[in-house]
Amino acid sequence: MNYQTLTTESRDQVLIVKLNRPEVLNAINTQMGRDLYDLWTRLTADPGDARCIVLTGAGDKAFCAGGDLKERDGMTQATWQAQHELFERGFTALMELPTPVIAAVNGHAYGGGLETALGCDFIYAKRGARLALSEVRLGIMPGGCGTQNLPRAVGERRAKELILTAKAFTAEEGAEWGLINRVCDNPLSEAVETAKAIADNAPLSVRQAKKSIHYGLQMDLATGYRFEIEAYNRLVDTDDRREGLRAFTERRKPRGEGN
Repeated sequence: MNYQTLTTESRDQVLIVKLNRPEVLNAINTQMGRDLYDLWTRLTADPGDARCIVLTGAGDKAFCAGGDLKERDGMTQATWQAQHELFERGFTALMELPTPVIAAVNGHAYGGGLETALGCDFIYAKRGARLALSEVRLGIMPGGCGTQNLPRAVGERRAKELILTAKAFTAEEGAEWGLINRVCDNPLSEAVETAKAIADNAPLSVRQAKKSIHYGLQMDLATGYRFEIEAYNRLVDTDDRREGLRAFTERRKPRGEGN
């Protein structure tokens, strides 16, 4: 997978994806929107040997500064809306990706950059990083599922305060509120370590569990439980389940690629 604005690297069934425009703090331009949408849809159709994905940014200053405002300056309304529709497809493809995605936020994350991290399954962030959904200062509003994902992470009242004031907050504050799982000096290294632990587990089980959590939270409890049981039952007649039971009985690590 060769992209103009992304780099990819495979490590032991972990795919590391880097937003690669460090000269503009990895801001998302139209080409990056195309690249991200293509990547997520390709991985949905065929993840290859990738059992977990880590998304980070190039350089040591920013994960992603959000949309590329210099590119947008002077855009017609039609061009702006066409670009945003592309971004929308990318955010949706990321959130619906069956393979787990960990955001390794290696620096500041603003606007669409924070929304990209929020679209991942969970977040590790660099100590001292600053984050914000600052769109209302620019006469727009979050449009990458930020008004949906942020309140689900930190609660309605906190999310309203952060979005309506456009106030930046630290990684440490984000961890205190439940937005960030871990604050660390090297989020990429720690995210890869966690991704390898995920990759060691049965791939079908991981995907079904992720799906059950993601969609179940959008349902009432009883319906979510029914969804969980449907996801569970899909695993009973699989080689993963049979190998997992044999490995437990024989006191060894499971082997095989799943089916």
